[in-house]
Amino acid sequence: MMKKTLAILMLGAVPALAFAAGGHGGGHDLPAHGGSGHDMAAMSKTSAAAGQPGDPSRASRTIELLMDDTMRFTPSEIEVQPGETVRFLVRNAGRLPHEMVIGSVAELKAHAAEMREAPGLEHAEPNMITLGAGQHGDLVWQFDKAGTVDFACLIPGHMEAGMVGRVRVG
Repeated sequence: MMKKTLAILMLGAVPALAFAAGGHGGGHDLPAHGGSGHDMAAMSKTSAAAGQPGDPSRASRTIELLMDDTMRFTPSEIEVQPGETVRFLVRNAGRLPHEMVIGSVAELKAHAAEMREAPGLEHAEPNMITLGAGQHGDLVWQFDKAGTVDFACLIPGHMEAGMVGRVRVG
């Protein structure tokens, strides 16, 4: 009886310890810019080709971006000029959580695979915004170089369902 009680207490303590430790607990609970604790440092460092976080006071224009449960971004194709800083006003019109993550196709696919393996990951980086149903927020990004920059929703299954977009810089 004592071992059974101890086992039940231990099982009850594990989620509490995980929550207290931060990091990977709780799923996408979605404050306006995601949760905390997931280290996307490798993605942030390699995203230099995609640009860099922008200074909100230097945004030359605002682009409204809609996310919804059809697993689409509207618009999904955007054109900007090299060096332009853009404020994305992102709105989740769906009932499911969605996010916009800016990066290269390789970075987005690698991070999507990581999210599938650990769907409860919480993360907040300057190249992304995660929103719950009905939420809106903004992401300011400077597009440094001519070329193509991609974005996607990396919540498991969303990118695979077609929730991707492209920014043409040039």
